Amino acid sequence: MTYEGNLRRLLPRRSVRMHDPRSVGVVDRYHAQFDETLHLRSGGKLEGFTLAYETYGALNADKSNAILICHALSGDSHVAGYYTDDPEEKPGWWDEAVGPGKMFDTDKYFIICSNVIGGCRGSTGPSSIAPDGKPYGLRFPVITIADMVKAQTYLIDRLEIDTLFAIAGGSMGGMQALQWSVDYPERVRNVLFIASTPRSSTQNIAFNEIGRQAIYADPHWNHGDYYGRKEKPDAGLAVARMIGHITYMSEQSLEQKFGRELQGHRELKYTFETEFKVEGYLHYQGFKFTERFDANSYLYITKALDYYDVSDGYGTIYDALRRTQANFLVVSFSSDWLYTDKQARELVDPLRRLKRDVEYHRVEATFGHDSFLVEVDTMTELVGGYLAKQWRRIR
Repeated sequence: MTYEGNLRRLLPRRSVRMHDPRSVGVVDRYHAQFDETLHLRSGGKLEGFTLAYETYGALNADKSNAILICHALSGDSHVAGYYTDDPEEKPGWWDEAVGPGKMFDTDKYFIICSNVIGGCRGSTGPSSIAPDGKPYGLRFPVITIADMVKAQTYLIDRLEIDTLFAIAGGSMGGMQALQWSVDYPERVRNVLFIASTPRSSTQNIAFNEIGRQAIYADPHWNHGDYYGRKEKPDAGLAVARMIGHITYMSEQSLEQKFGRELQGHRELKYTFETEFKVEGYLHYQGFKFTERFDANSYLYITKALDYYDVSDGYGTIYDALRRTQANFLVVSFSSDWLYTDKQARELVDPLRRLKRDVEYHRVEATFGHDSFLVEVDTMTELVGGYLAKQWRRIR
């Protein structure tokens, strides 16, 4: 569904599933189409583009309660709720955080989540049809986090919202939230920067490159030209996902979840078959990922992660942050070795020197990078409490 001048048509239908009264219920995914040319940091451009998005809750009269949630690498616009009444359907990727009385309280706030450009879940990306009628493939221009944010401004304008009460995100979502505060400082009041980094480290880039090489090595990748073919580079994409998934966990969480337990037998077989439960788990995660994600999108988005440095175009990180006007909540996790608490401090310290209103929490947690999705009670207290405090300030 596209926007046709009536803001009410942008709001999805609602129905509460009987088994989950705190759910946002059944939701719609919308597609906002833009005819404008999107000029990109790489020098490339998109002659028109589409953003898939969902909304939850209601926009208040003065449009002061809007919160944009930005997703991570493997996420999309479906942050909460369901598409059907099928009780077997899995909810959105952060369903425990979005809904009535939850961390992002839809009784109070109007929540927006869009799929990034370069993605494969409804927004324009390498699998989309180019103006010549064929999929872009590797003809799709290189994108950055700043480009993702720039595209989002078109959606927020379409929704007729001048200033966002908050922008929130974990991992790559945190990068987008931070970039908003630097590139469009007058348009955001509060930034929720969770399990993220103001710039990708050398180690971050190294892990992403291994994943890309797995995709390149798959003969079905065919230099990105596999659309319409029977075979796709699923094997390479699955390996890339397996590598990434390891970085999302911690040694302690892997040990607690699997240890050295065997799968389907009690003694070692001394073969190259899957023997350990952790192997089977990684195979499953890789396979499931190929059912919903595009290999080329994985290449483009991981490259955007590698390029990310909030100081790009501004000199130093201090110079970039000097532009900000927002309040900041920064959350890191003790067991997160993908985006560490040291990287979080690279944001917190200059913000404090700039006398910005910044609240920082280093949370003791064992689930690694995924802690921001798993530690629901802690996150609800920190994030929900912070939003409530900031909301009281403006009411």
